[in-house]
Amino acid sequence: MRGERLPQAEAAAGPAGHRARLRQRLLDGGTEALADYEVLEFLLFAANPRGDTKPLAKTLLARFGSLNAVLNAEPGALKQVSGMGETGAAALKAVALAARRMARGEVQSKPVLGSWQALLDYLTIDMAHLTVERVRVLYLDTRNRLIVDHHVGDGSVDEAAIHPREVVRKALDVGATAMILVHNHPSGNPEPSRADIDITRRIAEAGRLLGIVVHDHVIVGRSGHVSLKAKGLI
Repeated sequence: MRGERLPQAEAAAGPAGHRARLRQRLLDGGTEALADYEVLEFLLFAANPRGDTKPLAKTLLARFGSLNAVLNAEPGALKQVSGMGETGAAALKAVALAARRMARGEVQSKPVLGSWQALLDYLTIDMAHLTVERVRVLYLDTRNRLIVDHHVGDGSVDEAAIHPREVVRKALDVGATAMILVHNHPSGNPEPSRADIDITRRIAEAGRLLGIVVHDHVIVGRSGHVSLKAKGLI
């Protein structure tokens, strides 16, 4: 009898049994059901249907520093890790894309000012990992619903150009009555610079003359975000 049960015990302890247990924990548990390396391990199953993906998952976390950083890494950087191929990189990028679209959907479906945390979540998912400074303007209608999420441009790591006249002209073109300025600090520190404050006030003044309100300027960094309005700078 013991000899008959041994193969079953070995199977339960092997990759298939481990995957089954991981899958059940994912289905039965909440948001913290799996550790970060286990989330990656599960996502990599698609690229390695039978093998052990735990070592690769732990290597990715060690290389990039966090689950968020792994999911937002460029495919070329992912493929530099031994054991990662195009299928695995595509699986991770698909998850990152799905997360962004889910977060964007939350923002698009409700008035922005009434779902501020959803907006911050969306901006953090989309921008906190960037290594270049990116400027965006969220143009809103009279009910503060998003009309356009406009990518103004990318600057160097330490500066980004944004022109008040162009920002306001775009608002008129799309019929916006309000806007929220957004950019990131690749350094990770979201505290506003003097230039950030000055350009915000210039855009707010230009918009005010045409009845367009600047609700806020949000700066995103890896360590969090800063609202210029909350700091009394607008």
